[in-house]
Amino acid sequence: MARWLTRDDLGGAAGSAAGLLLVSPDVSSAFPLSPDDRAAATGLTGAALREAGVGTDDRVVVALAEPAGALWAAAAADVAQAAACVGPRGRMRLHHALSALKATTLVATPTGAMDFLARLHLEFLLDPLDLGLGNIILTGEIASRRTLGHLAGEFGARVTEVLASPFGGGALAWRTAEEEPLKPLVDGVLGLAALAEDGTADPAAGLAELVITPHGHSTLGDAVLRTGLVARTAGPDIPAPAHTVGEHVLVRGVWLALPRIGKALSKIDGVAGWELAVSRQGTLDTAALTVTFGRESLVGNPMWKARIEQAVRALTPVSINVEIAQKVSETPSPGTVNDLRGHHLGRNRALIT
Repeated sequence: MARWLTRDDLGGAAGSAAGLLLVSPDVSSAFPLSPDDRAAATGLTGAALREAGVGTDDRVVVALAEPAGALWAAAAADVAQAAACVGPRGRMRLHHALSALKATTLVATPTGAMDFLARLHLEFLLDPLDLGLGNIILTGEIASRRTLGHLAGEFGARVTEVLASPFGGGALAWRTAEEEPLKPLVDGVLGLAALAEDGTADPAAGLAELVITPHGHSTLGDAVLRTGLVARTAGPDIPAPAHTVGEHVLVRGVWLALPRIGKALSKIDGVAGWELAVSRQGTLDTAALTVTFGRESLVGNPMWKARIEQAVRALTPVSINVEIAQKVSETPSPGTVNDLRGHHLGRNRALIT
C-alpha cells in the first residue's frame, strides 16, 4: 500500500533521512537523494532544458534559490556550453551576470523574470532585446496570466514553463503556452489526487492536487507526495497548477509554513490572532502579517511589534511586513490566510469544494 506524504511528513523525517538532503529554507521539508537519485533528478532537469530549446552552444544563468538553483545549474552544465547559478536576488546583479557571462538562456521564477523586465525598462532604461536571450525558462511559482507571451514578446525569446518538484526543485513536466496542459518528462512521475482523501482524483471533481510518484527513488519509491499544488481538471491531461492548498503558502517561490508562524506567535504574550495576507499588485508577491492583540495596552507598544518582527524574520527568508490591528480581541482565534492573488484555497484539504 502506497504511503501518502506531505511536506510536513518529509520535514518530520529530516532527523533520520540519509544522503544529500535538499531542504527548504525553513527546513519544513527535507528531500533525500542518493547518488543515483541525484543523477536521475539532474537527468530529468537536463531533459527539460533540452525541451526548452537549450543546446550545446547555449550559456545558461540560473536565478533560482536553493535547493533548486544548484541542481538546475548542474543539469545545465551537462546540456549547455556553460552554466552558472547567481541566486534570485538583485536585478542589477542579474543584469551584470547575464552580460558578463554572455548568457543566451535565463532560468528564473515567473515573478522574478517579470520584475527583471520592469526594472530594465523603468530603472536601467535598457532594451531587453539587447541582452540577446534566446530562451527563458520559468519555474517555481504560479505564473500570472499572459506572463509567458509577454516575456516572449519583450525579450524576443522562446519562453517555456517547467513544473519543478516543490521539494527538490528538479524538473517534472513542461509546456510552452498558458493554455497548454503539462507534458511530463517521464511516464508515471505525476498524478492527480483527490483533495479530501488519499486516492486518485475524479476528473469531474473540478479540483485536484498534483502528486509526485517517485518510482525508483532509493527511499521514497513507494510514496505518493502531495505537492500542495492544485489544478482544475479537464480530461485525461495534467493541467498546470493554478492554486495551492494545505499548511504551506507559496510566496516568491518559497513555501511558508503556517504552523511555524502560529507556533512562533503563540510564544509571545498577548497575541490573540493573526492573518497572513498575500498579494501580487505589481510584479512580485508581497506578504503582510496582521496581528491582533488581546489587550489594548499592547496595540501601540513598539517593543511588542519588534518582538513579532524578529520572530517572523527568523522563520523565512521571505520579507513579511508586520502590522498591528487597531482593535483587540479577548477571544483567541486561529491564524488565517487571505490570498488576494486567488492562489491559496485553504489550510484544510477536506474542506475545499
